[in-house]
Amino acid sequence: MNKEESILCYDLNIFIVKMGMGSKVLSQAKKSGLTGGTVIIGKGTIKNPILKFLELAENHKEIVLILGPQEKSIEFIEKASKHFNFIKPNNGIAFSMSVISIVGAKNSIGDKENICESKGDNMHNSIFAIVERGTAQKVVDAANEAGARGGTIINARGSGIHETSKIFSIDIEPEKEIVLILVENEITDKVCDRIREKTEIDKAGKGILFVQNVNKAYGLFKK
Repeated sequence: MNKEESILCYDLNIFIVKMGMGSKVLSQAKKSGLTGGTVIIGKGTIKNPILKFLELAENHKEIVLILGPQEKSIEFIEKASKHFNFIKPNNGIAFSMSVISIVGAKNSIGDKENICESKGDNMHNSIFAIVERGTAQKVVDAANEAGARGGTIINARGSGIHETSKIFSIDIEPEKEIVLILVENEITDKVCDRIREKTEIDKAGKGILFVQNVNKAYGLFKK
């Protein structure tokens, strides 16, 4: 068995669905031979001025993270997107990204040389911004101005060199917000530039912005 045959390539499959749907996604994954997954709560943002005026432009979402071998992942994400009818707007979003390294899975790439190639359309990018609490909406607004359509906000906590403060000699880690935005390849730079301009994220302690390639994406609609 040569090196290429002995190493399994993995994808991270991410679903953004309505509250209560996360367990159903995990159930479908199990049927496709993908065991385990993580469900976290996020906040979806809708680009609609009427809903925004009525303070209904935000709704809670479940974000499902499922790691699996690439071939199984490709088959699973396509089947699941059809099963949950992501072809219709607002039913949900699913996308996958290649994993460069993984430890703890049998025959996984681990710290070995990465010989895996991404498989998919590669027509979209995922933009992640980790910012101070209260800044996430500014990130989403900036992205929308540059042509993106909404995003998902996740609450988190930071522990970087600029993050901790002391109260009564106790280190306190301030809350952070993670913003996930999916965009077409051709507007990625424009969206990132606008976010950097509006949030000053380049300054120390302001946050982190990074971009990853998306192999497959379902549930995204152009106007």
